[in-house]
Formats: sequence, structure tokens, C-alpha cells
Amino acid sequence: MNASKGIQQLRYLKILLIGDSCIDRYHYGTCERMSPEAPVPVFKVSHTENQGGMALNVKSNLEGLGAKVDILTNAEEIIKVRHIDTKSRQHLLRVDWGEEHLTEPLVADRLDGFDFDLYDGVVISDYDKGLITPEVVENILSRCPNKPIFVDSKKKDLSPYEGCILKINEKESHEAQKLPLKCELIVTLGDRGAIYNGEEFGTKKVEIFDVCGAGDTFLAGLSSAFILTNSMKRSIAFANLCGGIAVQKFGTYTIKKEDLYDIYI
Repeated sequence: MNASKGIQQLRYLKILLIGDSCIDRYHYGTCERMSPEAPVPVFKVSHTENQGGMALNVKSNLEGLGAKVDILTNAEEIIKVRHIDTKSRQHLLRVDWGEEHLTEPLVADRLDGFDFDLYDGVVISDYDKGLITPEVVENILSRCPNKPIFVDSKKKDLSPYEGCILKINEKESHEAQKLPLKCELIVTLGDRGAIYNGEEFGTKKVEIFDVCGAGDTFLAGLSSAFILTNSMKRSIAFANLCGGIAVQKFGTYTIKKEDLYDIYI
């Protein structure tokens, strides 16, 4: 299937996304002098951009691919502030706000507001901020026994995600203390691609500017392509391509259909 036809079909997908979200705030500027008060550089801000991060970034990428997305996320505000030097194109500093307290767990009443039968699949973006608990996972799984559930989780105990399509990165795979007895496990390897069932899926070498949000982009590409094709290998290849596009951009980049017209899925 060529990308043009595949992307057109993605617009018929309806996905329920559940997960932790934040605001990614980027201050762009330069360091051209030292402070007279202390031996530290002075960062002069030229402009600021705000973008949705974590689950909101997954949502943006799914919608960029054409899918229709409903989201359940935290009410508490988490802000991640990054300072980017525009001359060196270097990430200088990150300051996090709102992470000193965990967000409230997702209550069953909020899940009751959604008819799971209306969705082609469910995506869980679990950044381990408190929204997703084992009880919440059990509740979600009980509501959609015959639908694909895609998970990206930062938790060390991943055993509640039984029967899910689980995507974690290489570092998380080493730190994981418990894995589900049964799941489809994809481990991303950064610029080396991903591994699934012992098979490595390489990715095209590109110039990397910013890896922020690339895992979210991979998750969006993987879930949408799998729902469409039911082929894990083709979906991983497509997700690798999506992630490869994202890392060539500054900030949390949202994949666009125009980026993919010459790609086959």
C-alpha cells in the first residue's frame, strides 16, 4: 500500500488515548555574555513556544497522521521548560514545574463517559505521574478485550499490561523489574531503530537535532499503522520513519501527512 492511500485511510481511524500530559515550553535565545553577579552565562530569550507534551504530543501526532482522537488526561498542570541556544543549536537547561506531587489517579467515572466500542484501538501513554494505576489498567483492559491496546510506560513494573502491545526504550528495558507474561514487546534503540521478537528493524540514518518527543511520535506511528495493516513488522518500519522525521526538527515536532507521501506502509 503506498503512503498516499494509507494516509487517506488513517482518517477513518478513531482512537482513545489515555495518559499523562504536560506543557513543553521552549525558550529560544543566545548566551553572549557572562553575568556580573556570578560566573554564569546570561541567556537572552528571543522567542518562546508552547507545545503539548507526553500524551498531548501523542495526540498531536495521531491527529497529524489523520486519525480522530479522544483523550483522557490529568487535570493538574505539569510544565517542562527548555532553554535552547539558537546559535549552537544546543539544549542548555531544562526546568520542571508541577512534578513535586503526583497527579490524581484516573477514576472509573471518567472512563464511564466513553463508549469503548466506538474506537478502533486504545493508546496508553503512561509517564508514571500517578494518573495510570494497576487498577486503572485492569479497568481499561476489561472494557476492550478484543481491541488492540498500545502502551508506552515509564513504570518499572509492567506486569499489569498483560496482552497489550508494549513499547519501551532500551534503557527502560534494562530497568524493568517485571514484564507481562504475555505481550507484544517492542524495544526502541534510538538511532539504531527497534527490536521485536529478536529481529532488529534498522532506521535510516539522519542528522539528529532534537530527540524530545520522538518516542511519542514512534508510538503514534506504530499504533495507527498497526490498526490499519495488522502487520507488526510494517508498523514498526513506519514508526521508525515517523520518529526519524521528528528528530530532524527542533522542539516537540508533530508529524504531518505531507512528511510521508513518499513512504510505503
